[in-house]
Amino acid sequence: MPSKISNEYSLDNMIKIALDLSAEKDFNRLMEKILSEAMGITHCDAGTVYIKEKDFLEFYTVCTKSKGILMGRNDKNAKMPPVPLSRKHVCACSAMDNKKINIADVYNSTDYDFAGAQKYDALNDYRTTSMLVIPMADEKDNVIGVLQLINSLDENGEVMPFDKKYEDVVSALASLAAVSINNHKLAQEITNLLHSFVAVMVDAIEARTPYNANHTRSMVRYADRFITYLADTENEWKFDSDRKDAYLMSVWLHDIGKLVVPLEVLDKPDRLGPLRDRIKSKIEVTRLNTELLKAKDGGDRSGYDEKIERLQRSWELIDRSNNAPFLDDETINELKACADTNCVTVYGEEEKLLNDRELEAITVQRGTLTAKERSKVEEHVSYTARMLEKMSFTGIYEKVPFWAGSHHEFINGTGYPNHLSGEDLPMETRLLTIIDIYDALTAEDRPYKPPMPAEKAFAILEDMAKEGKIDKDILTLFRKSKAWGKDESK
Repeated sequence: MPSKISNEYSLDNMIKIALDLSAEKDFNRLMEKILSEAMGITHCDAGTVYIKEKDFLEFYTVCTKSKGILMGRNDKNAKMPPVPLSRKHVCACSAMDNKKINIADVYNSTDYDFAGAQKYDALNDYRTTSMLVIPMADEKDNVIGVLQLINSLDENGEVMPFDKKYEDVVSALASLAAVSINNHKLAQEITNLLHSFVAVMVDAIEARTPYNANHTRSMVRYADRFITYLADTENEWKFDSDRKDAYLMSVWLHDIGKLVVPLEVLDKPDRLGPLRDRIKSKIEVTRLNTELLKAKDGGDRSGYDEKIERLQRSWELIDRSNNAPFLDDETINELKACADTNCVTVYGEEEKLLNDRELEAITVQRGTLTAKERSKVEEHVSYTARMLEKMSFTGIYEKVPFWAGSHHEFINGTGYPNHLSGEDLPMETRLLTIIDIYDALTAEDRPYKPPMPAEKAFAILEDMAKEGKIDKDILTLFRKSKAWGKDESK
């Protein structure tokens, strides 16, 4: 193989290599590309990429063509230990001194300790001869790794020393590689920071309220399983790794707005909440006052007994209704009828058994929230969108605020907060809506209702699809996927 390297080769190939390296998103494939290019330039048989991590050089990729070996750090059989940054190792010396090292025959060299190379040779029936070690330094001249190349080959495939002319070309490649590696590291650090933020926000929501603690985690599990199902089937709808990451992030963040919803509304376990004790106190004070009046009255006392019984029946009705999943019209009318019963407060003032606020709360037909309280909870979606829009979600995460902030919208425009409809709602949002409703129906940690069986939950979702609220095709896919199944490991 000729050792001559033309300027044309150097310039054209370096431009192409630079573009290839900058376009590569997978870090392991980036390492392979760097090593492949270096080995191609120098026509060598073997090579290793090391990345500097604190006081060590961590092995990332190794290739030996003659042995059919190509191994990355994450491969099962990759057991190469890190190399300490000490003078005993030639690659460490290259990194420590930011120095190119070119050795014609390692077995005849006394400048460095090649015990490691000789041990590798003995284990693999190999003969390391020539070696070229190039530090990978970034634009600030900080060494971030090392390229170690072994056994340059001539036209006949015979081992020869590495031509000095290779050094500058490989050094240029190493510099390009260093910049790409730094960019990858920076991008990964930003991604890690973003994911850490998400984890903190979810933990904050869960720490703030004991209810719905598993809601977001369950939804992420459903979404992850569903995306895997799409990947394993013939369905045209697929998520690549970037879109999957962004989508799961929107699921993690969809309820972040609950951080600003008043806790007494968000955590309201029954219809009355703190009003219950006030009503009970009213009844107790009125009962005691009636008992005193009864004791003082020397005439007919049956009216007092009737009032005490009426108070007791009213309290039993109120207490029973407070935690009921659903109130029928008859019960609501009974509650309204007893509301006007005259009571006495601890201050001796006359007052109705149920004032307007208390009556509104206890006559909520389904659930625990009044219309005003429900509106306050529904605001969490608007808060979610506002909070996320204040962050700089760009690139693959650009749609996260919209997906997360529109999960209560319906296709027919009857959802909230913006009454979006039709084409305004992409498939990702439609899926998020279905998953959110399914988990809300089947959740086991809601204090105001028992969990609903999956079949009944899907029956409700089917009715919503018929009404045009949710996407029937996505619902069918979700049900078929079994992504909603319980996690047996728990």
